[in-house]
This record gives sequence, C-alpha cells and structure tokens, in this order.
Amino acid sequence: MKLDYDLNSYIEKIKKSNSYFHTFINRESLAAGILVLQPNEEDTQEPHNSDEVYYVISGDGFLKIKNNDYKISKDKLFFVAKGVEHYFHGNTKELKVLYFFGGPDS
Repeated sequence: MKLDYDLNSYIEKIKKSNSYFHTFINRESLAAGILVLQPNEEDTQEPHNSDEVYYVISGDGFLKIKNNDYKISKDKLFFVAKGVEHYFHGNTKELKVLYFFGGPDS
C-alpha cells in the first residue's frame, strides 16, 4: 500500500479529467481525497454512507449542510454526518478541499 501522497499530482489529474474530485485512499475503514471546484462549477455530490470531514486548503464560498450555509475560508474544518445533504457553492476563487470519510468512498 502507498504511504505518501503528492496532492499536486492529484490536482493536475483532476484538471485533465471530467471530474472535480479524486479519491486517492479508498479502504474499508477510511477514504481520503481532494476536491477542486472552479467558480460557477456545480458541486453535484449526494449524501454519503459515512461521516465526512472537509479541510479547506484554499478558496472561498459556502458549504451548505442541511439548510445552513457555512462560510468557507482557508484552514477551516467541517464535519458532515452520514446521510446529510451538503454541497459547496458560491465560490469566486478556485476551491481546494481535502476530504476524509470514516469508511470507503461509495
């Protein structure tokens, strides 16, 4: 199993693909990845089967969790419980976020 990860290589992979995220660890007990959302790009994710943590690397905008908007800024951390509707929106700069699931990314 790989033990070290270069986030910039995954960001480049995202930029060359049709997806705005890439999961680089996907195990039964943990998943981790990076999300890169451009201004006006829609976050189409659905509620997940595991709890999730987001760590904002850079960017701005909001994370809607249920019916509340939470302002995004560098170095903020957010928790989203499994099954809860959520999505990023309103960013005017490129948004880069690390995500971690308490289980596989399904």
